[in-house]
Amino acid sequence: MQSLQAATDPSAGAYACAQELLDTVPLVMRIIRSHMRQHRSGLTVPQFRTLCYVDSSTGCTLSEVADFIGLSLPAMSRLVDGLAEKGLIKRRPCLDDRRLVRLSLTPSGQSAIRGARALAQAKLAETVSRLRPVEQNSVVGAMRMVRDIFTVEPVTDDEAVSNP
Repeated sequence: MQSLQAATDPSAGAYACAQELLDTVPLVMRIIRSHMRQHRSGLTVPQFRTLCYVDSSTGCTLSEVADFIGLSLPAMSRLVDGLAEKGLIKRRPCLDDRRLVRLSLTPSGQSAIRGARALAQAKLAETVSRLRPVEQNSVVGAMRMVRDIFTVEPVTDDEAVSNP
């Protein structure tokens, strides 16, 4: 049954949903990070998080990764240099703007991430195996909806100029 407030205020449902996200996502992320950190192949946490970000955002710039990780550009550049020396990441100049550096994973970097991700996924599967199949399907559906609404389309330079 819908609460009276939710029936009279359509944003109440959105606030309840936001509250659940705020309460649940950090808890799930803590578990995921714990599993992935156990299998990070001798990398520091910032190095590992950098590889994860570059894996999910191929062609990202050094500035984008620095913003995500929370490091200054010089510190991020040193961190990426270390990953490049280990053969895990490639730096390449941007063809449109030579001041920018685009990042991508090497096959070794991809392998390191895939291995850690597979182990974390196996641990999560153990946890959710306690749910009934119908509940597992509900979680899958909910996660797909959450991913879809939080997936941001990249803004092109043309869009940024025309939409200040």
